[in-house]
Amino acid sequence: MTETALPIPDARCDTLKVGIVSISDRASSGTYEDKGLPALRDWLGQALFNPIDYHARLIPDEQATISQTLIELVDAGCALVLTTGGTGPALRDVTPEATLAVADKEMPGFGEQMRQISLRFVPTAILSRQVAVIRGQSLIINLPGQPKSIQETLGGLKDAEGKQLVDGIFAAVPYCIDLIGGPYMETRDAFCKGWRPKTAIKSKRV
Repeated sequence: MTETALPIPDARCDTLKVGIVSISDRASSGTYEDKGLPALRDWLGQALFNPIDYHARLIPDEQATISQTLIELVDAGCALVLTTGGTGPALRDVTPEATLAVADKEMPGFGEQMRQISLRFVPTAILSRQVAVIRGQSLIINLPGQPKSIQETLGGLKDAEGKQLVDGIFAAVPYCIDLIGGPYMETRDAFCKGWRPKTAIKSKRV
């Protein structure tokens, strides 16, 4: 598979520590190639001007392991932690439970919007159980397991001319990180435009 040539980060922007976690019994055991971590790196690299310091983990569908991994990433200073996988109704799907177990606050709007986006494509989107939470000064978001679904839920839907039809969840992430005291995230608006009130805009790129 050919890797996407990612744009060069802008060194004037805050460096962002991001935890990326792929949760899969089979991928973590080497049964098949993990596609979640590369998909997250690719999307974030296109979406942000910020230099990104990735803390990546590939782990099995074990609730205690997931919770401990999330705690470790938050303690390591990751302002944003994105997980992929383990959010369906199958017996081994326990990512939401593990995420809620370490939460200080739940942020239900993220999961609601992800399901609304996915319902545009498949009726089984109602089976998805993604959650988002705040722990300390970190935002943790569960994403779907498939790279295509990761892109759709993060970036939303555009028409053939590139006009935004439905906002993805990432449009709200930079301002959420602002509100919990994290680094200032700067989006590449042509790819994914983050939203802030005018009074909260303080770009280091101008």
